[in-house]
Amino acid sequence: MRPLGVEGAWVDTPTVFTDDRGRFHEWFKEGEFRDSAGHAFSLAQANCSRSARGTLRGIHYATVPPGQAKYVTCVSGAVLDVVVDIRTGSPGFGTWEAVRLDDRTHTSVYLSEGLGHAFMALEDDSTVVYLCSEGYAPEREFGIDPLDPALGITWPKDLVPLLSAKDAAAPTLEEAGRKGLLPTYAECAAYRSRLE
Repeated sequence: MRPLGVEGAWVDTPTVFTDDRGRFHEWFKEGEFRDSAGHAFSLAQANCSRSARGTLRGIHYATVPPGQAKYVTCVSGAVLDVVVDIRTGSPGFGTWEAVRLDDRTHTSVYLSEGLGHAFMALEDDSTVVYLCSEGYAPEREFGIDPLDPALGITWPKDLVPLLSAKDAAAPTLEEAGRKGLLPTYAECAAYRSRLE
């Protein structure tokens, strides 16, 4: 795993073994994860979503503590996966990084608690699976407008974003900050320091 430009996020591209029967790769390895992140991954929930081309999901996050860390990969099709630093007080506040996830490279992204997450399907029937450190809890779940001009995320220009009503109504990063809805860098760092 190598760190991304957003502190608290990593990317992993496994070795894929192919032969006349098909292909094989190791999607998640606890030892390598622990060496990179500095703690084990506590699995509480596994999610799977299938999306039409142009579907834009996110930017989603959960309050910290406990937040919700995610380990994300695309098992069919392709998506543009985006990690956003929404932690107030972070040196990288408001920055983002995009990684293409697809069923050819089998690249995965890990984002720790307190970071925002979004992805856009680049192909029809793109299927994303992700491991979550905490289960879904609607009272702790929030969103940021993925088309917020101040964030300036570079989504593919040839796709019309298809958003859920909830994501389309999400506040901008600035609005969420004004309402006190964003996690702080300090509380995220303190929470991560307690993970084993």
